[in-house]
Amino acid sequence: MKRVIVIGGGFAGAYCARHLEKDFSVTLIDNKDYFEFTPGVLRTIVDPAHIRKIQVVHSHYLHRAEIVIGEVTEVSKKDVTVHGKKHPFDYLIICSGSSYSAPFKEKNIISSTRAIELRAVHRQVEKAQNILIIGGGLVGVELAGELCTYYPDKHITIAHAMEELIERNPKRARDYARAFLSSHGVHMVFNEMVSKAKGNKFITNKGTKIAADLAFMCTGIVPNFSFLEKHLKNVLNKRNQIMVNEHLQVNGYENIFSAGDVNDRAVEKTAQNAERQARVAVDNIFALEYNKPLETYIDKKTPLVISLGKHTGIFVWNNFVLTGFIPGIMKTVIEKEKMFRYRF
Repeated sequence: MKRVIVIGGGFAGAYCARHLEKDFSVTLIDNKDYFEFTPGVLRTIVDPAHIRKIQVVHSHYLHRAEIVIGEVTEVSKKDVTVHGKKHPFDYLIICSGSSYSAPFKEKNIISSTRAIELRAVHRQVEKAQNILIIGGGLVGVELAGELCTYYPDKHITIAHAMEELIERNPKRARDYARAFLSSHGVHMVFNEMVSKAKGNKFITNKGTKIAADLAFMCTGIVPNFSFLEKHLKNVLNKRNQIMVNEHLQVNGYENIFSAGDVNDRAVEKTAQNAERQARVAVDNIFALEYNKPLETYIDKKTPLVISLGKHTGIFVWNNFVLTGFIPGIMKTVIEKEKMFRYRF
């Protein structure tokens, strides 16, 4: 059996491992032992029990694949190194995802990433009276929605470097998000970037001072690429994204693919797009095996659901926008459907 290594157990990596393990000797390498529905992560801040609904261990849905838990330290054109051990491959799919950069070292600044970490923040959130959200993109807006609807008495501020929230979305969606958060007491600072932090004081590049007991970093997304620097640095662009061709093959390597946040495809970094790319990568590995034409991945806008707390949301598809209760429950339905696939 040909050997396939998949780096990363998120939406793209989990999809690849599941759909290849029957026909290949698959090894999934991940720094955690579970799959996680990341769009539901932010709810764990206000509802820690929610973590049980969005996680399932890899060994539950993978029945033949080998699972290696650890950090990948090196990748060459023929093997992957974890804990000092080299794992050779015939095919490699890099789905290592991305994370938020943390330019400040203050103890009260939290990266809005993994549920296991955010659950531990719940007590800090309950104690905090003033909360700052740095960044008004999708994550920042959804986090503000969770906090302001669950904790109406807390003072919440969004500091955003752009003129509007979720600026890549249609005007109706932008306006609705702003009006909703404003009606729930969220203060917003636009066209200013938080550049300094000292204790409970945060200062923007325009000198605005914001007092906060706790701050969440929701900007500065960076691909997880460091393991490529030693042997495959030539595949990274200036933003340290993996450069891929139209078949999602890593530039210069026929047998190495990349799917999800870590590659350079110019699409919204969503779970849906990660899985679309994973499907193409899987199909193209089979195509290479059976000498068939490779499938081309086509960038396209996909539906987007933005939650504003548990019962309100925004649905966006191209220029169509639906707001209110229906999109509010859509994410819950999507979450349940997705986790059902991995649990049964």
